[in-house]
Amino acid sequence: MPLGQPSRTPPVSSAAQAPSRASPSVSMAGVQAEAGGDDQITVLPLLDRELIRADPKPFFGTSDNTNLLVFLHNLGIVAYHGACLMTELGRPYALHPMTADSVRAALFTSGPYELRPATRYRDTDRDWADPATFDREPDSQPVDGWIWHQPDQLVEGRAWGGNLEILSWLLMADREIARDPAVHEGGVLFLETSEEMPSGEEVFRILRNMGERGLLARFPALLMGRAKAWSFQQPNRAEEKLRYTAEQREAVLRALATYAPHTMAVFDVDFGHTDPQLVIPYGGRVSVNGSAQRITVTY
Repeated sequence: MPLGQPSRTPPVSSAAQAPSRASPSVSMAGVQAEAGGDDQITVLPLLDRELIRADPKPFFGTSDNTNLLVFLHNLGIVAYHGACLMTELGRPYALHPMTADSVRAALFTSGPYELRPATRYRDTDRDWADPATFDREPDSQPVDGWIWHQPDQLVEGRAWGGNLEILSWLLMADREIARDPAVHEGGVLFLETSEEMPSGEEVFRILRNMGERGLLARFPALLMGRAKAWSFQQPNRAEEKLRYTAEQREAVLRALATYAPHTMAVFDVDFGHTDPQLVIPYGGRVSVNGSAQRITVTY
């Protein structure tokens, strides 16, 4: 999908800037991360905050790019969780239609965009070193809709979160996450886990620690990304994948029961390490309507 030039110049409140000292003569419409990683946290202290704030550009990324998303959010810049070049735009055969529609809406429009549950999804991969990988549509499997917990509320707030493991690293390093959890009051927390597939117990422990910090209770709504339950290192069978996702969901609910018992949660929303992947505006408005079972973001 050609990205082209966004139809509007994004203001500071709705875009992100590349973390570089580009020449003033270089015109840049936006920045998309190539992929994730595991060491972006080491780059954060080197970024020029005033340079980035002075010339914001739309930034798209997921996974380890949660570091930059949180960083940009702290500058008052809304970036976008989603649409890495290799993993989403470089998807074998063709960009997933749901991903493409969401990316286009984030890039070329402004206003409300309703997220919809996928009817099929993919969390398995084929070897990119094999040219045949790109010759046909990737295998996918049928999937049920979202799973709602305490859907008796209407929550509208700013989106904050990202990859759960990366957020835990930021908390451990005491970097970019406000020490006063009150800054997140009334927001919509969105979380997803990586291809490293943390166990249910590890997910619970991270959330427990966020709860002890007072973070979880600040969010009246939680969106949980569909968990990736297969990797080349752990090629789970169908029943093993079901067990893994069920254990993760139970871990999340256990943490919520202790630290945020009134929080509404939606599981299996398609914005994580699975395909398709919908774009979440980081710091943008999100409406979670439990009675109507609808989720609307604002790009």
